[in-house]
Amino acid sequence: MSTDVTIIGAGLGGLTLARVLHVHGIPVTVHEAEASPSARMQGGMLDIHDYNGQLALEAAGLTDAFEAIVLAGREAMRIIDRDGTVLLEEADDGTGGRPEVQRGELRQLLLDSLPDGTVRWGHKVSGARALGGGRHEVTFADGGTVTTNLLVGADGAWSRVRPLLSAATPAYTGMSFVETYLFHADTRHPAAAKAVGGGSMLALAPGKGIQAHREKGDTLHTYVALSKPQEWFAAIDFTDAPAATARIADEFEGWAPELLALLTESDTAPVLRPLNGLPTEHRWERVPGVTLIGDAAHAAAPNGEGANLAMLDGAELAKAVAAHPDDIETALAAYERDMFPRSAAAAVDGAELYGFMFSDDAPHGLIDMFTGQEQGQGQKQ
Repeated sequence: MSTDVTIIGAGLGGLTLARVLHVHGIPVTVHEAEASPSARMQGGMLDIHDYNGQLALEAAGLTDAFEAIVLAGREAMRIIDRDGTVLLEEADDGTGGRPEVQRGELRQLLLDSLPDGTVRWGHKVSGARALGGGRHEVTFADGGTVTTNLLVGADGAWSRVRPLLSAATPAYTGMSFVETYLFHADTRHPAAAKAVGGGSMLALAPGKGIQAHREKGDTLHTYVALSKPQEWFAAIDFTDAPAATARIADEFEGWAPELLALLTESDTAPVLRPLNGLPTEHRWERVPGVTLIGDAAHAAAPNGEGANLAMLDGAELAKAVAAHPDDIETALAAYERDMFPRSAAAAVDGAELYGFMFSDDAPHGLIDMFTGQEQGQGQKQ
């Protein structure tokens, strides 16, 4: 079996790449390990930025469709002290610079924009090898194979395509999130809902924090952050939800009840999310016929840029291929030349943000960062 462009992974980056290639009339096939679009929950809210994610959607011809799924008001943000005192509050200014959408709805928008059959579900990659001349063969868990002139790994932090280019693997950052949900929060968990407000809420302390976001309707999605070694989390039995919840809650003794409720009253079992990342300056020498986008290329701890960068990677790679349809190597070189510094700068900014969020003077360092930015913007205007 042969195809012009083979994408591994039907996340936001892979689907954006497929859509922009389709806009330019370039055939593409996406192989995805999941059995269907609804095989698992697709995560929570995403703020799609006007300097990267929105540019990708514009290249995909999907700006109007995107605007139709934006959740008004969710750009509001507040920082709360551990006793529940609001220390900083910013309203959603309605300018649309970072509008919020549900990840699952954005993914479905991209899926709906592709011709039927573009995505091949249930195709889990077991390996990939070079055939020479820029061609590659991908082998799937069911024994099937596909050969391609251009192979793109859009398959996340644990990419099966990356070894063709790089020996790097993600390393633990020293922090993990514990994910919880409260459903029908305004009626069933009113104190927690009031604490979170209409958008996002950050309650931070040195090395720990409770971060929550109001999703569609009155669902509250929470990430409890802890700077602990992996061995510490490994000693917790997350299959015993009450015991795991109690152990995590012990780390927040004395915090306001409405903040603790985001963990202790969860309507779902707590899920451990270790944060892993590739080296900040991760890059590779040009290898004919293969490249990476998104977390496969530059996985980092969540900092609000990951999905945006993945989508921009996809759009920029597609535009480069469209500009050089008969010279794939020129296209890949141009894409990687711009992608490497772009992703490295985002990783540096993300590490700086985490420093502000969880430093010894948290949450005041983050507040100073926000207020300093606002003063700087005011001076420029």
